[in-house]
Amino acid sequence: MDDLNVVIATDCGSTTTKAILIEKKDEGYRQTFRGEAPTTVEAPFEDVTRGVLNAIQEVEELSGRQILDGERIITPTDGNVGVDIYISTSSAGGGLQMVVAGVVLAMTGESAQRCALGAGAIVMDSLAANDGRLPHEKIERIRQLRPDMVLLSGGTDGGTVSHVVELAEFISAADPKPRFGADFKLPIIFAGNEDAREEVEKALGGKMALTVTENIRPVLEEENLDPARHVIHDLFLEHVMAQAPGYRKLMDWTSAPIMPTPGAVGEIMQTIARQQEINVVGVDIGGATTDVFSVFNGVFNRTVSANLGMSYSVSNVLAEAGLDQIMRWVPFDIEEADLRDRIKNKMIRPTTIPQLMQELQVEQAIAREALRLAFDQHRALAVGLKGVQSKRTLADVFEQGATGESLVEMMALDMLVGSGGVLSHAPRREQSCAMLIDAFQPEGITRLAVDSIFMMPHLGVLSTVDERAATEVFERDCLIYLGSCVAPVGEGKDGEVCLQYEIDLPKHQTGQLQVGQLQWVPLADGEEVEVSLQPARRWDVGAGPGQALNARVRGGVVGLVLDGRGRPIQMAADSDRRRQISDWQQALNLYE
Repeated sequence: MDDLNVVIATDCGSTTTKAILIEKKDEGYRQTFRGEAPTTVEAPFEDVTRGVLNAIQEVEELSGRQILDGERIITPTDGNVGVDIYISTSSAGGGLQMVVAGVVLAMTGESAQRCALGAGAIVMDSLAANDGRLPHEKIERIRQLRPDMVLLSGGTDGGTVSHVVELAEFISAADPKPRFGADFKLPIIFAGNEDAREEVEKALGGKMALTVTENIRPVLEEENLDPARHVIHDLFLEHVMAQAPGYRKLMDWTSAPIMPTPGAVGEIMQTIARQQEINVVGVDIGGATTDVFSVFNGVFNRTVSANLGMSYSVSNVLAEAGLDQIMRWVPFDIEEADLRDRIKNKMIRPTTIPQLMQELQVEQAIAREALRLAFDQHRALAVGLKGVQSKRTLADVFEQGATGESLVEMMALDMLVGSGGVLSHAPRREQSCAMLIDAFQPEGITRLAVDSIFMMPHLGVLSTVDERAATEVFERDCLIYLGSCVAPVGEGKDGEVCLQYEIDLPKHQTGQLQVGQLQWVPLADGEEVEVSLQPARRWDVGAGPGQALNARVRGGVVGLVLDGRGRPIQMAADSDRRRQISDWQQALNLYE
């Protein structure tokens, strides 16, 4: 859109509605002003537009631009009055909540999960013919959950019909009621075996709002997720958003369809990966959930860890990770009872921030484990299609093959992006950098960045209207580049040399990296230098074990980090570990 000069965009979150103004300047599109206000989807207001208007009013006051005429957004732009378009995303009211069902849990069940997650949903449960639950248990579970919609899949085209029809009958028997709007039918999407459509329609058609779309797994070797994702998005607007308080009015204001917040973040991730031809991993760690996004070789995946967060779900992080895993990141002792008290305090007072240095170190240790666990879950779901043979040999004929190999290949990762309060608002950028490296353990050469003010949702929905505007703002104003991490992969004894390096800085720098060591090299944002890397015989930095690599690396507000700790990171025991952690913290100047 050549005539796009001024854009106002909002993201209606569960607690806060954030508005940003994007303007076309001489150097291109820039994000210029932002405002925020409490989200008003719940009582006493029960009208999401109140929070939107309040956030836009703050942008008006800061920018001096008149955007509102009463409750009307002025379009198009006329000098310092109005905007060209208004766009929005939303996760208010808990976002989009779905139940998915597939015949085989590890095959069509997983495909259905990937489909729903990629559309920006939280998957409340995944049902399958072989999930080990009795029929009455499945029916009771569907009834209890009250999802916004259900995605039913199963069976390759022309395959068996009975199992998927059985699942449809369970859903029919449960007769689940939607969260919003008691008087409308629950949306059900059928994206399974085309031969079963008639039977499924018989089972569900009368009771529920059934939409039939293309099979998400038409043949065993292929996933076809986009048609079902488009249907999920349309139904989200027509049914879910239309029933939530005030959304019908908001939908009339917007110039493009409202997107679920995580779906919009996925959209900008895919846009950047496609335009720059890179592999990307992104994470958004919140108070209740942690979302992980990845694009590898053009294949997009998203997972949401609904039980891993830094406030409401912080107790779950302790329960899942365990005390020892959290405390391995701090260089001092703490009583278990004391740690538990601090974690419970954070859960019941979610807006508090650490007041003491030790509290900050403990919180960032918890964040490392929350990120690690969420990433482990992501890798488990972002896999090649199970049930498919990549190469068939005589031995394979006698056993059922399943690839199940994760698509997330850390040595091939080009960029790692973090967002969420604990990463974006850490007191020092070095701390954000250390948390990302420790939790994700990137391999080879990886660029690191954080989202400055969490504007990725706004830019995701903008990318569907004007890709150029979205990518220019993403590059210039959204990301803060922390720098690059060089991490050879291998195993060795502490003190052995794992990497020899030369860095073509103004003052030519050579050195060696020892096993167990972290080194920091200053390299400013915008600087790009040649590096020559020669790993030791059993170590790999991207060209193969012992093979030299020449590459260009980019700097950032932190610089270049050389990580010789191996993968997974090798930690010493007890008192040695505390000394080790202190050394690592000093190497990156984290807390002094």
